[in-house]
Amino acid sequence: MALQAVYDINRNEVGEVDLDDRVFAVPVNTDVIYEVVTMQRAQRRSGTASTKRRGDVHGGGKKPWRQKGTGRARAGTIRSPLWKGGGVVFGPHPRSYSFKVPRKVRKAALKSALSMKLKENQLIILREFPMEEIRTKRFKEVMDRFELAKTLFVLDREDTVLDKSSRNIPDVKMMRAEGINVYDLLRYDTVVLMEPSVKMIEGALLS
Repeated sequence: MALQAVYDINRNEVGEVDLDDRVFAVPVNTDVIYEVVTMQRAQRRSGTASTKRRGDVHGGGKKPWRQKGTGRARAGTIRSPLWKGGGVVFGPHPRSYSFKVPRKVRKAALKSALSMKLKENQLIILREFPMEEIRTKRFKEVMDRFELAKTLFVLDREDTVLDKSSRNIPDVKMMRAEGINVYDLLRYDTVVLMEPSVKMIEGALLS
């Protein structure tokens, strides 16, 4: 078990939390991280790019000119890919790019990403983030106090006030512990975990 400091929003150390080495201190496996990030990015692709084949192009039912005697190359339709405005050969068509990786691989990638953040001192644990009303200014003050910029906040429960207070600040994302994923962990420079979310994450990854 590794002891990690727990802070309040004033950046005062208010305690410590035991981080399970099986989640936060595993060897970083870049291969599984790459595989899972590739999967996540593939799932986000819309796959709506489309082109018209020669059979989809309007017109071209009549032979442009007779087969012989004109001195020109033979042509059967203006919808030929050789013609301007004709069909496209091997063009993209709507499809799904998504694929799946085993659950064990996804868990291994999450453990590696969390371990990497902790090792690089890019993981902060907060006792709580109390906010009675929606105040972007107050939220920004806390970020400045911790010298945070591009930050992912992982919450243990839904917090509408906190979510709306951070909404207008660029490069800040709020996420429930259940939705934690490798892509977002790597995309943001710093990860802030609410203390209760630590045990939720450990429970999910060690089950």
